[in-house]
Amino acid sequence: MMMRANLVGALVCLTIGAASIHADDWPEWRGKGRLGVWNETGILEKFPEKGLNVLWRTPVKEGYSGPAVADGRVFVTDFSRIKGPRGIERALCLDEKTGRVLWTQEWQADYGGIGWENGPHATPTVDGDRVYVLGSAGVLLALNVKTGEIVWRKDYVKDYGADLGTWGISGAPLVDGDRLICLVGGEPDAKVVAFDKMTGKEIWRALPSNSPAGVSQPIIISAGGTRQLIIWHPAAVVSLDPATGKLHWEQPFKVSSEMTIPMVHSGLQLLVSSFYDGPLMLSLDDKQPASRVLWKGKSSSEVLTDGLHATIVTPVIQGDYIYGICSYGQLRCLNAKTGERVWETQAVTIEKARWASAQIVRNGDRYFLNNDRGELIIARFTPEGYQEVGRTQLLKPTTDPRNRRQLVSVNWMHPAYANKHIYARNDEEIICASLAADGK
Repeated sequence: MMMRANLVGALVCLTIGAASIHADDWPEWRGKGRLGVWNETGILEKFPEKGLNVLWRTPVKEGYSGPAVADGRVFVTDFSRIKGPRGIERALCLDEKTGRVLWTQEWQADYGGIGWENGPHATPTVDGDRVYVLGSAGVLLALNVKTGEIVWRKDYVKDYGADLGTWGISGAPLVDGDRLICLVGGEPDAKVVAFDKMTGKEIWRALPSNSPAGVSQPIIISAGGTRQLIIWHPAAVVSLDPATGKLHWEQPFKVSSEMTIPMVHSGLQLLVSSFYDGPLMLSLDDKQPASRVLWKGKSSSEVLTDGLHATIVTPVIQGDYIYGICSYGQLRCLNAKTGERVWETQAVTIEKARWASAQIVRNGDRYFLNNDRGELIIARFTPEGYQEVGRTQLLKPTTDPRNRRQLVSVNWMHPAYANKHIYARNDEEIICASLAADGK
Protein backbone atom coordinates (compact mmCIF):
# COMPACT_ATOMS: atom_id res chain seq x y z
CA MET A 1 0.00 0.00 0.00
CA MET A 2 2.83 2.38 0.89
CA MET A 3 4.57 1.62 -2.43
CA ARG A 4 1.31 2.25 -4.28
CA ALA A 5 0.78 5.55 -2.44
CA ASN A 6 4.33 6.62 -3.25
CA LEU A 7 3.84 5.70 -6.91
CA VAL A 8 0.58 7.66 -7.09
CA GLY A 9 2.25 10.63 -5.41
CA ALA A 10 5.11 10.50 -7.88
CA LEU A 11 2.72 10.39 -10.83
CA VAL A 12 0.77 13.36 -9.44
CA CYS A 13 4.00 15.32 -9.04
CA LEU A 14 5.03 14.48 -12.58
CA THR A 15 1.62 15.54 -13.87
CA ILE A 16 1.73 18.83 -11.96
CA GLY A 17 5.27 19.42 -13.10
CA ALA A 18 4.36 18.75 -16.72
CA ALA A 19 1.42 21.14 -16.46
CA SER A 20 3.56 23.86 -14.93
CA ILE A 21 6.08 23.75 -17.75
CA HIS A 22 3.49 23.40 -20.51
CA ALA A 23 4.27 25.75 -23.35
CA ASP A 24 1.92 27.17 -25.98
CA ASP A 25 2.54 27.40 -29.71
CA TRP A 26 1.24 30.15 -32.00
CA PRO A 27 0.08 28.21 -35.07
CA GLU A 28 -1.84 30.91 -36.93
CA TRP A 29 -2.71 34.59 -37.15
CA ARG A 30 -3.19 36.02 -33.62
CA GLY A 31 -2.52 32.61 -32.07
CA LYS A 32 -4.69 29.54 -31.59
CA GLY A 33 -8.31 30.31 -32.40
CA ARG A 34 -7.30 33.76 -33.72
CA LEU A 35 -8.13 35.19 -30.30
CA GLY A 36 -5.08 37.38 -29.67
CA VAL A 37 -4.65 35.69 -26.29
CA TRP A 38 -1.36 34.35 -24.93
CA ASN A 39 -2.07 32.01 -22.01
CA GLU A 40 1.43 31.11 -20.82
CA THR A 41 2.57 31.84 -17.28
CA GLY A 42 6.09 32.39 -15.98
CA ILE A 43 6.38 35.52 -18.12
CA LEU A 44 8.45 38.53 -17.04
CA GLU A 45 6.72 41.32 -15.11
CA LYS A 46 8.98 44.07 -16.41
CA PHE A 47 11.62 44.47 -19.08
CA PRO A 48 15.34 44.20 -18.27
CA GLU A 49 17.13 47.57 -18.22
CA LYS A 50 19.46 46.39 -20.99
CA GLY A 51 16.59 45.15 -23.15
CA LEU A 52 15.39 41.67 -24.01
CA ASN A 53 17.69 38.70 -24.43
CA VAL A 54 17.64 38.05 -28.20
CA LEU A 55 18.40 34.38 -28.78
CA TRP A 56 18.80 34.56 -32.56
CA ARG A 57 18.41 36.70 -35.65
CA THR A 58 17.81 35.30 -39.15
CA PRO A 59 17.77 37.38 -42.35
CA VAL A 60 14.48 37.61 -44.26
CA LYS A 61 13.21 39.82 -47.04
CA GLU A 62 10.17 42.05 -47.46
CA GLY A 63 6.77 41.08 -46.13
CA TYR A 64 3.85 42.19 -43.93
CA SER A 65 3.02 38.66 -42.80
CA GLY A 66 3.64 37.62 -39.22
CA PRO A 67 5.30 34.35 -38.20
CA ALA A 68 3.61 31.18 -36.97
CA VAL A 69 5.22 28.82 -34.44
CA ALA A 70 4.40 25.12 -34.01
CA ASP A 71 6.17 21.93 -32.93
CA GLY A 72 9.64 23.44 -32.73
CA ARG A 73 9.44 25.28 -36.06
CA VAL A 74 8.89 28.90 -37.09
CA PHE A 75 7.20 29.66 -40.41
CA VAL A 76 7.32 32.99 -42.23
CA THR A 77 6.87 34.30 -45.79
CA ASP A 78 8.64 37.06 -47.71
CA PHE A 79 9.18 38.62 -51.15
CA SER A 80 12.18 39.69 -53.22
CA ARG A 81 11.71 41.91 -56.24
CA ILE A 82 13.19 40.94 -59.62
CA LYS A 83 11.87 43.59 -61.99
CA GLY A 84 9.05 46.06 -61.52
CA PRO A 85 6.15 44.38 -59.70
CA ARG A 86 7.44 40.87 -60.43
CA GLY A 87 9.48 38.83 -58.00
CA ILE A 88 9.75 35.73 -55.87
CA GLU A 89 7.62 34.91 -52.83
CA ARG A 90 9.04 32.41 -50.34
CA ALA A 91 7.99 30.33 -47.38
CA LEU A 92 10.75 29.70 -44.84
CA CYS A 93 10.86 27.17 -42.03
CA LEU A 94 13.27 27.89 -39.17
CA ASP A 95 14.40 25.91 -36.16
CA GLU A 96 12.61 27.47 -33.19
CA LYS A 97 15.60 27.27 -30.84
CA THR A 98 18.40 28.41 -33.20
CA GLY A 99 16.78 30.28 -36.09
CA ARG A 100 18.56 28.00 -38.56
CA VAL A 101 16.76 27.75 -41.90
CA LEU A 102 15.47 24.18 -42.27
CA TRP A 103 13.92 24.63 -45.71
CA THR A 104 12.57 27.19 -48.16
CA GLN A 105 9.89 26.96 -50.83
CA GLU A 106 9.54 29.69 -53.44
CA TRP A 107 7.24 30.66 -56.31
CA GLN A 108 6.91 33.50 -58.80
CA ALA A 109 4.56 36.39 -58.05
CA ASP A 110 3.35 39.39 -60.02
CA TYR A 111 2.22 42.29 -57.83
CA GLY A 112 0.99 44.37 -60.77
CA GLY A 113 -2.05 46.37 -59.69
CA ILE A 114 -1.49 45.79 -55.97
CA GLY A 115 -1.21 49.06 -54.09
CA TRP A 116 1.08 47.84 -51.30
CA GLU A 117 3.61 45.53 -52.90
CA ASN A 118 5.97 44.93 -49.98
CA GLY A 119 5.37 41.21 -49.78
CA PRO A 120 2.89 38.63 -48.46
CA HIS A 121 0.25 39.75 -45.97
CA ALA A 122 -1.14 36.46 -44.65
CA THR A 123 0.35 34.67 -41.64
CA PRO A 124 1.02 30.95 -42.32
CA THR A 125 -1.48 28.50 -40.83
CA VAL A 126 0.01 25.33 -39.29
CA ASP A 127 -2.09 22.20 -38.86
CA GLY A 128 -0.43 18.88 -38.00
CA ASP A 129 2.03 17.92 -40.73
CA ARG A 130 0.88 20.72 -43.06
CA VAL A 131 1.52 24.43 -43.21
CA TYR A 132 -0.70 26.53 -45.47
CA VAL A 133 0.92 29.64 -46.94
CA LEU A 134 -0.68 32.33 -49.07
CA GLY A 135 0.98 34.96 -51.25
CA SER A 136 -0.37 38.42 -52.02
CA ALA A 137 -0.91 37.49 -55.68
CA GLY A 138 -3.23 34.62 -54.69
CA VAL A 139 -1.02 31.52 -54.72
CA LEU A 140 -2.06 29.11 -51.94
CA LEU A 141 0.28 26.24 -51.06
CA ALA A 142 -0.15 23.28 -48.74
CA LEU A 143 3.39 22.33 -47.68
CA ASN A 144 4.86 19.45 -45.70
CA VAL A 145 6.11 21.00 -42.43
CA LYS A 146 9.22 18.80 -42.30
CA THR A 147 10.43 19.12 -45.89
CA GLY A 148 8.64 22.09 -47.48
CA GLU A 149 7.44 19.80 -50.27
CA ILE A 150 4.31 21.04 -52.07
CA VAL A 151 1.38 18.76 -51.25
CA TRP A 152 -1.15 20.73 -53.30
CA ARG A 153 -1.47 24.19 -54.83
CA LYS A 154 -4.21 26.63 -55.81
CA ASP A 155 -4.02 29.90 -57.71
CA TYR A 156 -6.92 32.21 -56.87
CA VAL A 157 -6.48 34.23 -60.08
CA LYS A 158 -5.99 31.35 -62.54
CA ASP A 159 -8.35 28.89 -60.88
CA TYR A 160 -11.13 31.26 -59.78
CA GLY A 161 -10.64 34.52 -61.69
CA ALA A 162 -10.06 36.36 -58.44
CA ASP A 163 -9.53 40.11 -58.36
CA LEU A 164 -6.45 41.01 -56.28
CA GLY A 165 -8.17 44.20 -55.16
CA THR A 166 -6.45 47.27 -53.77
CA TRP A 167 -4.24 45.51 -51.26
CA GLY A 168 -3.68 42.04 -52.66
CA ILE A 169 -4.84 38.76 -51.14
CA SER A 170 -4.62 38.96 -47.35
CA GLY A 171 -7.02 36.54 -45.61
CA ALA A 172 -4.99 33.79 -43.92
CA PRO A 173 -6.42 30.28 -44.55
CA LEU A 174 -8.53 28.95 -41.67
CA VAL A 175 -8.55 25.25 -40.69
CA ASP A 176 -11.88 23.84 -39.53
CA GLY A 177 -11.95 20.08 -39.14
CA ASP A 178 -11.19 18.57 -42.55
CA ARG A 179 -11.74 21.91 -44.28
CA LEU A 180 -9.44 24.78 -45.18
CA ILE A 181 -11.60 27.90 -45.46
CA CYS A 182 -10.25 30.69 -47.66
CA LEU A 183 -11.29 34.22 -48.65
CA VAL A 184 -10.76 33.85 -52.41
CA GLY A 185 -12.84 36.55 -54.08
CA GLY A 186 -13.49 34.32 -57.09
CA GLU A 187 -16.18 33.62 -59.67
CA PRO A 188 -18.82 32.42 -59.88
CA ASP A 189 -20.12 32.80 -56.32
CA ALA A 190 -16.71 31.99 -54.83
CA LYS A 191 -15.92 34.85 -52.54
CA VAL A 192 -15.34 32.18 -49.88
CA VAL A 193 -14.17 28.66 -50.71
CA ALA A 194 -13.69 25.62 -48.48
CA PHE A 195 -11.11 23.09 -49.67
CA ASP A 196 -10.39 19.60 -48.41
CA LYS A 197 -7.30 20.41 -46.37
CA MET A 198 -5.61 17.13 -47.33
CA THR A 199 -6.22 17.12 -51.09
CA GLY A 200 -7.16 20.67 -52.08
CA LYS A 201 -10.46 19.50 -53.57
CA GLU A 202 -13.22 22.11 -53.38
CA ILE A 203 -15.92 21.24 -50.81
CA TRP A 204 -18.15 24.29 -51.06
CA ARG A 205 -18.18 27.87 -52.27
CA ALA A 206 -20.26 30.81 -51.06
CA LEU A 207 -21.14 34.46 -51.66
CA PRO A 208 -21.19 36.28 -55.01
CA SER A 209 -18.19 38.41 -55.94
CA ASN A 210 -20.30 41.50 -56.66
CA SER A 211 -18.06 43.37 -54.25
CA PRO A 212 -14.34 43.02 -53.49
CA ALA A 213 -13.27 40.29 -51.10
CA GLY A 214 -11.50 42.74 -48.81
CA VAL A 215 -8.67 41.92 -46.42
CA SER A 216 -10.31 40.57 -43.28
CA GLN A 217 -9.31 37.33 -41.57
CA PRO A 218 -12.13 34.72 -41.41
CA ILE A 219 -12.99 33.61 -37.87
CA ILE A 220 -15.25 30.93 -36.40
CA ILE A 221 -17.34 31.75 -33.34
CA SER A 222 -20.02 30.02 -31.27
CA ALA A 223 -23.23 31.97 -30.76
CA GLY A 224 -26.95 31.21 -30.87
CA GLY A 225 -26.19 27.56 -30.22
CA THR A 226 -24.36 27.36 -33.55
CA ARG A 227 -20.80 27.48 -34.86
CA GLN A 228 -20.63 30.43 -37.25
CA LEU A 229 -18.04 31.38 -39.86
CA ILE A 230 -17.80 35.17 -39.88
CA ILE A 231 -16.73 36.93 -43.07
CA TRP A 232 -16.44 40.71 -43.28
CA HIS A 233 -16.18 42.01 -46.83
CA PRO A 234 -16.49 45.66 -48.01
CA ALA A 235 -20.27 45.42 -48.40
CA ALA A 236 -21.41 43.40 -45.39
CA VAL A 237 -20.69 41.29 -42.33
CA VAL A 238 -21.82 37.73 -43.05
CA SER A 239 -22.34 34.54 -41.03
CA LEU A 240 -22.02 31.17 -42.80
CA ASP A 241 -22.26 27.56 -41.74
CA PRO A 242 -18.58 26.49 -41.78
CA ALA A 243 -19.54 22.92 -42.78
CA THR A 244 -21.69 23.81 -45.80
CA GLY A 245 -21.25 27.52 -46.62
CA LYS A 246 -24.98 28.10 -46.08
CA LEU A 247 -25.88 31.68 -45.19
CA HIS A 248 -27.07 32.27 -41.62
CA TRP A 249 -27.38 36.05 -41.64
CA GLU A 250 -26.00 39.20 -43.29
CA GLN A 251 -25.65 42.76 -42.02
CA PRO A 252 -24.92 45.42 -44.70
CA PHE A 253 -21.96 47.67 -43.90
CA LYS A 254 -20.29 49.39 -46.84
CA VAL A 255 -16.74 50.57 -46.24
CA SER A 256 -14.35 52.59 -48.37
CA SER A 257 -11.10 51.42 -49.98
CA GLU A 258 -11.72 47.77 -49.07
CA MET A 259 -10.39 48.45 -45.55
CA THR A 260 -11.98 45.51 -43.73
CA ILE A 261 -9.29 44.57 -41.24
CA PRO A 262 -10.14 44.70 -37.49
CA MET A 263 -12.85 42.34 -36.27
CA VAL A 264 -13.31 40.98 -32.74
CA HIS A 265 -15.88 38.74 -31.04
CA SER A 266 -16.75 38.42 -27.36
CA GLY A 267 -19.80 36.56 -26.08
CA LEU A 268 -22.79 37.97 -27.96
CA GLN A 269 -20.87 40.97 -29.28
CA LEU A 270 -19.22 41.22 -32.69
CA LEU A 271 -17.32 44.40 -33.53
CA VAL A 272 -15.82 45.52 -36.84
CA SER A 273 -14.08 48.82 -37.44
CA SER A 274 -12.86 50.65 -40.54
CA PHE A 275 -10.44 53.55 -41.03
CA TYR A 276 -12.86 55.76 -42.96
CA ASP A 277 -16.24 54.47 -41.84
CA GLY A 278 -15.74 53.77 -38.17
CA PRO A 279 -17.19 50.97 -35.99
CA LEU A 280 -20.19 48.69 -36.24
CA MET A 281 -21.23 46.69 -33.17
CA LEU A 282 -23.54 43.73 -33.73
CA SER A 283 -25.53 41.98 -31.02
CA LEU A 284 -25.77 38.24 -31.64
CA ASP A 285 -28.89 36.28 -30.74
CA ASP A 286 -28.34 33.76 -27.92
CA LYS A 287 -30.88 31.22 -29.19
CA GLN A 288 -30.42 31.13 -32.97
CA PRO A 289 -27.88 32.30 -35.56
CA ALA A 290 -29.06 35.88 -36.01
CA SER A 291 -27.80 39.42 -35.38
CA ARG A 292 -28.92 43.01 -35.05
CA VAL A 293 -27.11 46.34 -35.07
CA LEU A 294 -26.47 47.45 -31.49
CA TRP A 295 -24.77 50.71 -32.45
CA LYS A 296 -22.79 52.25 -35.26
CA GLY A 297 -20.27 55.09 -35.55
CA LYS A 298 -21.55 58.36 -36.94
CA SER A 299 -18.40 59.73 -38.57
CA SER A 300 -17.08 59.06 -42.08
CA SER A 301 -14.01 61.23 -41.53
CA GLU A 302 -10.58 59.81 -40.78
CA VAL A 303 -9.78 62.87 -38.62
CA LEU A 304 -13.05 63.88 -36.94
CA THR A 305 -13.70 60.47 -35.43
CA ASP A 306 -16.42 59.82 -32.87
CA GLY A 307 -15.76 56.20 -32.00
CA LEU A 308 -13.02 53.87 -33.13
CA HIS A 309 -11.74 54.14 -36.70
CA ALA A 310 -9.25 51.28 -36.53
CA THR A 311 -6.87 50.57 -39.38
CA ILE A 312 -4.53 47.65 -38.76
CA VAL A 313 -5.04 46.76 -35.11
CA THR A 314 -7.68 44.30 -33.84
CA PRO A 315 -9.37 45.88 -30.78
CA VAL A 316 -10.05 43.98 -27.57
CA ILE A 317 -13.31 43.69 -25.64
CA GLN A 318 -12.73 43.51 -21.89
CA GLY A 319 -15.94 43.27 -19.91
CA ASP A 320 -18.15 46.23 -20.80
CA TYR A 321 -15.37 48.14 -22.54
CA ILE A 322 -13.56 48.19 -25.87
CA TYR A 323 -9.90 49.16 -26.18
CA GLY A 324 -8.40 49.83 -29.59
CA ILE A 325 -6.16 52.05 -31.71
CA CYS A 326 -7.92 54.74 -33.74
CA SER A 327 -7.06 56.29 -37.12
CA TYR A 328 -4.14 58.45 -35.97
CA GLY A 329 -2.73 56.19 -33.27
CA GLN A 330 -5.00 57.16 -30.38
CA LEU A 331 -5.58 54.31 -27.91
CA ARG A 332 -9.26 54.67 -27.07
CA CYS A 333 -11.63 53.17 -24.55
CA LEU A 334 -15.28 52.88 -25.59
CA ASN A 335 -18.38 51.75 -23.75
CA ALA A 336 -19.15 48.42 -25.45
CA LYS A 337 -22.91 48.82 -24.93
CA THR A 338 -23.23 52.30 -26.44
CA GLY A 339 -20.05 53.09 -28.38
CA GLU A 340 -19.54 56.20 -26.25
CA ARG A 341 -15.90 57.23 -25.85
CA VAL A 342 -14.59 57.00 -22.28
CA TRP A 343 -10.97 58.14 -22.74
CA GLU A 344 -8.08 58.29 -25.19
CA THR A 345 -4.29 58.60 -25.05
CA GLN A 346 -1.47 59.02 -27.56
CA ALA A 347 1.03 57.38 -25.18
CA VAL A 348 1.25 54.04 -27.04
CA THR A 349 2.13 55.31 -30.51
CA ILE A 350 3.54 58.71 -29.41
CA GLU A 351 3.24 60.39 -32.81
CA LYS A 352 -0.23 61.37 -33.99
CA ALA A 353 0.23 60.10 -37.52
CA ARG A 354 -2.04 58.50 -40.12
CA TRP A 355 -2.27 54.72 -39.57
CA ALA A 356 -0.10 54.80 -36.43
CA SER A 357 -0.68 51.47 -34.75
CA ALA A 358 0.23 48.88 -32.12
CA GLN A 359 -0.71 45.18 -32.23
CA ILE A 360 -2.44 44.09 -28.99
CA VAL A 361 -2.21 40.65 -27.33
CA ARG A 362 -3.60 39.75 -23.89
CA ASN A 363 -1.56 37.84 -21.32
CA GLY A 364 -3.43 37.38 -18.04
CA ASP A 365 -4.58 40.76 -16.72
CA ARG A 366 -2.22 42.78 -18.91
CA TYR A 367 -1.47 43.40 -22.57
CA PHE A 368 1.62 43.22 -24.74
CA LEU A 369 1.62 45.86 -27.47
CA ASN A 370 3.95 46.05 -30.46
CA ASN A 371 3.82 49.62 -31.70
CA ASP A 372 4.90 50.58 -35.20
CA ARG A 373 8.00 52.32 -33.84
CA GLY A 374 9.43 48.85 -33.17
CA GLU A 375 8.80 49.00 -29.42
CA LEU A 376 7.29 46.32 -27.19
CA ILE A 377 5.08 47.60 -24.36
CA ILE A 378 3.49 45.99 -21.31
CA ALA A 379 0.34 47.79 -20.15
CA ARG A 380 -2.99 47.43 -18.39
CA PHE A 381 -6.29 48.89 -19.59
CA THR A 382 -9.05 49.97 -17.21
CA PRO A 383 -12.10 52.22 -17.59
CA GLU A 384 -10.11 54.76 -15.57
CA GLY A 385 -7.24 54.93 -18.05
CA TYR A 386 -4.08 53.49 -19.59
CA GLN A 387 -1.43 52.13 -17.23
CA GLU A 388 1.96 51.51 -18.82
CA VAL A 389 4.22 49.03 -17.02
CA GLY A 390 7.20 49.44 -19.33
CA ARG A 391 8.52 49.44 -22.88
CA THR A 392 11.65 48.32 -24.70
CA GLN A 393 13.00 48.55 -28.21
CA LEU A 394 12.45 45.30 -30.08
CA LEU A 395 12.99 45.82 -33.82
CA LYS A 396 14.10 48.50 -36.24
CA PRO A 397 11.16 49.85 -38.28
CA THR A 398 11.90 49.23 -41.97
CA THR A 399 8.63 49.59 -43.91
CA ASP A 400 7.68 52.74 -45.84
CA PRO A 401 4.23 53.84 -44.55
CA ARG A 402 3.64 56.06 -47.62
CA ASN A 403 3.17 59.10 -45.43
CA ARG A 404 5.43 61.41 -43.50
CA ARG A 405 6.60 60.11 -40.13
CA GLN A 406 9.11 61.20 -37.51
CA LEU A 407 10.87 57.85 -37.81
CA VAL A 408 10.32 57.63 -41.61
CA SER A 409 9.70 53.85 -41.47
CA VAL A 410 7.26 51.68 -39.49
CA ASN A 411 6.79 48.08 -38.37
CA TRP A 412 3.26 46.80 -39.00
CA MET A 413 3.85 43.04 -38.75
CA HIS A 414 2.03 40.79 -36.28
CA PRO A 415 4.41 39.01 -33.87
CA ALA A 416 4.03 35.49 -32.50
CA TYR A 417 4.13 34.70 -28.76
CA ALA A 418 5.12 31.10 -28.12
CA ASN A 419 6.99 29.05 -25.54
CA LYS A 420 7.79 32.14 -23.42
CA HIS A 421 9.36 33.93 -26.38
CA ILE A 422 8.38 36.56 -28.91
CA TYR A 423 9.04 36.02 -32.61
CA ALA A 424 8.93 39.24 -34.60
CA ARG A 425 10.07 40.34 -38.04
CA ASN A 426 10.67 43.38 -40.20
CA ASP A 427 11.79 43.57 -43.84
CA GLU A 428 15.35 42.54 -42.97
CA GLU A 429 15.28 39.94 -40.20
CA ILE A 430 13.18 37.77 -37.93
CA ILE A 431 14.21 37.55 -34.28
CA CYS A 432 13.47 35.40 -31.25
CA ALA A 433 13.65 37.12 -27.84
CA SER A 434 12.94 35.69 -24.39
CA LEU A 435 9.96 36.91 -22.40
CA ALA A 436 10.46 34.30 -19.68
CA ALA A 437 10.72 35.49 -16.10
CA ASP A 438 14.19 33.93 -15.88
CA GLY A 439 15.29 35.53 -19.16
CA LYS A 440 16.13 32.20 -20.82
